[in-house]
Amino acid sequence: MPRAADPAVRLALVETAAELLARREPVTARSLADRVGTSTTALYTHFGGMPGLWRAVRNEGFVRLGRRLAAVPRTDDPVRDLAALGAAYLDSARADPFLYRAMFDAAADLEEPAVADDAFALLVEAADRARRAGRLAEASDPLAVATCYWAGGHGLAMLVVTGVLPAEALALHGPELAVAALVAAGDEPGRCRASVLAGWSGAGARDPGPTTPG
Repeated sequence: MPRAADPAVRLALVETAAELLARREPVTARSLADRVGTSTTALYTHFGGMPGLWRAVRNEGFVRLGRRLAAVPRTDDPVRDLAALGAAYLDSARADPFLYRAMFDAAADLEEPAVADDAFALLVEAADRARRAGRLAEASDPLAVATCYWAGGHGLAMLVVTGVLPAEALALHGPELAVAALVAAGDEPGRCRASVLAGWSGAGARDPGPTTPG
């Protein structure tokens, strides 16, 4: 009789695979089973094999990111909201550094391809609100603004999770990157800085916790 799926074991395998990959240690059915304290059969029970595991690793990273971004409250200041989303993005990288590194390895597909698009769509929507509110240039493209904004935050996050910069760099440089990106998109510098600092300080650290699909 095949073993029943155990959400706790599934999550442990996902997180352990991401950690081993980040530490450049061998990632095999045996190494995972030994670290998690289960049998190699568990890998096939939950994922069908290593390709399925890597899809699940990437998926978990984007699901956690999406949940953090979705937890950011919407206000009547879209630039403040963009800042809060940026802070939440960096919080996600800080909280799950191994998953963060693994989720951007496009060599593996996602279990649910929409999870990455859904997370990014929150940034695009906020950028579009900022444009329609007159905070960004009327001719600005919300998709392009969100992409540049994301790229800056991602670069900073990777420098931190790979150990090039200390964790303190997120709070130190994150707001400045946000101001630079949004002023370049057309916002007035003084007003932009005030909104960004308000959004960043009000974001806080929100941890919606891991997902536990069956």
